[in-house]
Amino acid sequence: MRKVENTVKKEYRLENLSCANCAMKFENNIKSLPDVEDAIVNFGASKVAVIGNVTIDDIEKAGAFDGIKVAPVKQRKEEKVPFYKRKENVVTVISFVFLVIGIITSFVYEETHPAAIGLFVLSIAVGGYEMFKSGLMNLSRFYFDMKTLMTIAIIGAAIIGEWREGAVVVFLFAVSEALEAYSMNKARQSISQLMDIAPSNATIRRGDKLVEVDTEFIQINDLLIVKPGQKIAMDGIVLKGTSAVNQASITGESVPAIKTIGDEVFAGTLNEEGSLEIQVTKRVEDTTIAKIIHLVEEAQAEKAPSQKFVDKFAKYYTPVIIAIAFLVAIVPPLLGADWQTWIYQGLAVLVVGCPCALVVSTPVAIVTAIGNAAKQGVLIKGGIHLEEIGRIQAIAFDKTGTLTKGYPEVTAVDSESKKDFIQKVMSIETYSQHPLGQAIVKYGAKEHIHAVEVEEFQSITGKGAEGVIDGKKWSVGSVSWITSISTISTEVIERVEQLQLEGNTVMLAAEDGQYKGFIAVADPIRKTSTVVLQDLKKAGIKHTVMLTGDDARTANAIAAKLGMTDVEAGLMPEQKLNAIKVLKEKYGAVAMVGDGVNDAPALAASTVGIAMGGAGTDAALETADVALMADDLEKLPYTIRLSRKALHIIKENIMFALGLKIIALLLIIPGWLTLWIAIFADMGATLLVVLNSLRLLKINK
Repeated sequence: MRKVENTVKKEYRLENLSCANCAMKFENNIKSLPDVEDAIVNFGASKVAVIGNVTIDDIEKAGAFDGIKVAPVKQRKEEKVPFYKRKENVVTVISFVFLVIGIITSFVYEETHPAAIGLFVLSIAVGGYEMFKSGLMNLSRFYFDMKTLMTIAIIGAAIIGEWREGAVVVFLFAVSEALEAYSMNKARQSISQLMDIAPSNATIRRGDKLVEVDTEFIQINDLLIVKPGQKIAMDGIVLKGTSAVNQASITGESVPAIKTIGDEVFAGTLNEEGSLEIQVTKRVEDTTIAKIIHLVEEAQAEKAPSQKFVDKFAKYYTPVIIAIAFLVAIVPPLLGADWQTWIYQGLAVLVVGCPCALVVSTPVAIVTAIGNAAKQGVLIKGGIHLEEIGRIQAIAFDKTGTLTKGYPEVTAVDSESKKDFIQKVMSIETYSQHPLGQAIVKYGAKEHIHAVEVEEFQSITGKGAEGVIDGKKWSVGSVSWITSISTISTEVIERVEQLQLEGNTVMLAAEDGQYKGFIAVADPIRKTSTVVLQDLKKAGIKHTVMLTGDDARTANAIAAKLGMTDVEAGLMPEQKLNAIKVLKEKYGAVAMVGDGVNDAPALAASTVGIAMGGAGTDAALETADVALMADDLEKLPYTIRLSRKALHIIKENIMFALGLKIIALLLIIPGWLTLWIAIFADMGATLLVVLNSLRLLKINK
C-alpha cells in the first residue's frame, strides 16, 4: 500500500458514510492514529483529507465501526448501486419479513411463545447487527452516540421481555438510517453530476495522426479535436473553427456562446455545431470545472454557524438524555412504583433522545443548497456565507463591468450623412489605440462599413486625432478642441451637454475646420441591471449603493436610471473599503458586488463578497465568498432567495428535531410513552428534516 509522506495532505473518497455523527467519530479515530498530524472528514462531499504517514488500510480500520470504505480521490467513480440493491436496505427488508411473521405468530399464539420470540430475535439480529457491533464497541469505550443509546435500549427491552417492541424499534431505526443515507446521497448528487460533466478521454492531434487518450495524460499545448455534438474535455483556446458552445455546466446559462479563433473554452461544455481545434491551456486537475468541484466540496465541508451550534448542543445533549433516562428508570421505583414499568419508560427516553434528526438538520440543508446553487452557476464558498447572504440588508455595487457591460459602445450618432460620417471617423480611429476609438471602429464594422485610407495621421494628446482623407483634413476629438477650431450651433451644444449629463462621452468631428457631426460613446448599462435591482428590493434589500471610481456626473446619471438609493463616485480602492465599513455600521450585514480584482479590498471588508465570474476567471473563483459564474447579475436575486429559504428551513429543521422529542418526552408524565412512540418520534423527526431540506432542490432562478 502506498504511503503518504509526512506533512503532505492526501485526499480520499469515502463510501458508506451516511451519518453526520459517524463522520465526527471517524475523524477523531483517524486523528488518534500514531503518525497522523491532522484529519478533516468532509461529510457533505464524502471525502477525507489526512496529513501524515498513513495507508488506506489504516484509514479503513478507523472507519471499521461503520463499514466505511476508502478509495483514492482521482479514481473514477464506481457504478452507482440502486437503492433496492444496497446491502443495508436488503438487510432492513429481511428484518421486516421476520418481524411481520413474528407479529402474526404472536397473535396466533401469544407474545411469549418461543416461536414468536425466536422470530423477533432473528429480526433484531439481522436488522441490528451493524448497530449492535458499533454500540457495544462504543459502550466498551464509554463513547455515547445514537447507536450506543439504541443498543442499551434494545438490550433493556430484551431483559424485561419486550421482544416485539425491541424488534419494531430495530426495524424503524434501520429505516431511519436508510432515509438519512438516501437524503445525503441525493444532496451529494450535485457534486456527482459535476464530476460527470467533463469526459474522461479526448481526441488529440499528434503530428498527422488523431489519437484518443485519457484526459490525465493530456499536456498543456496539446491540440484537442472536438467534433459537433461532443463535449470539450479540457480548458483551452480555439485555434481553428467556429461553433456555438453550450456553457451551462460552467455558467448555468443554456444559451450557447459563439466561439471562434482566439476565444477561451472550458472543459465540460458542449460543442453544438462546428468542429473545433483547441490548444490546451490547463492540465485536467486545473481546469475550471475541476476548480468548481473542489470549491463546492470545500464549501459543503465548511460548517455554518447554525451547524456549529447544533454540534455543540448535541455534545451536551446526549449525556443529558442518558442522565434523564437513568433518573426516569430509577427514581419512581425507589419511591414505590413498578420497576418494570419505569425501566421501560427509561428505555423509551433513550430511544426518543437519539440526536439523529438534530445532527442531520443543518448539514443536509447546507449541502443541498450549495449543490443546487452550483448547478445554477453560483459558487457559494461555505455554509457561513450561505447563511450570511440571507441576512443581507444592503448591497454595494461596483459600476464598471458589474452594473454596466464594462466596455464602451456607440450610443448616438448625429450627422447629415451618417454612413459617410461613420466611415471617415472610424478610418481615423483605426489608427488610434484609445478604447473610445476602438468602440467606434467596432460600431462601423457592425454596420458593415469599411475604413478607407488615411494619410498624415496624427494623435494629439488630450484632444483627439486627425488625418487626411481624400485630400481633406478630418479632426476627431473632445468637445472643447473641436469647438475651438469650428463653429457649432447652440442646438448641437445643448444636445451634447444633455448626452454628457446622461453619462456619455461625446466626440465631435470636423472636415477642414467645418463641423460635420458627433458620436456619443458610453459604457452601457446591462439590460438586466434594472430588473435585478427591482427584484432585490422585492426580496427585502433596503439599500442599494453604487461605489465607483468614475466621475460623479456619469455615476449619478446611471444610478438615477437604475433607481439606486445612493451613489459614491470618484473612489479609490481604499475609499471603497471605507464606504463598506460605513455601510456595515449603518445596516449590519452588507454585500459587495464587484469584478473580483480591483474591488478586492471592498470585497474582503464586506459581510459577503460577490464576484462577477466572467465564465470561470481564476480571480473571481479565488477572491470572493460567492462567484456568479455567468458574469450576470440575474443570479443575485436567486442566490438571496435560496439563502433565505435555506435559513428558514434550517430553523424549521431544528424546531422539528427538538419539538417532536420534547412532545414525546412529556408523555412520560402520564406514563404514555412507549418504545413504539419513541422510535416514531425519532424517525418522524428525521424524515421531516430530510424531506424539508430536499425542498431546496426545487429553488431555481
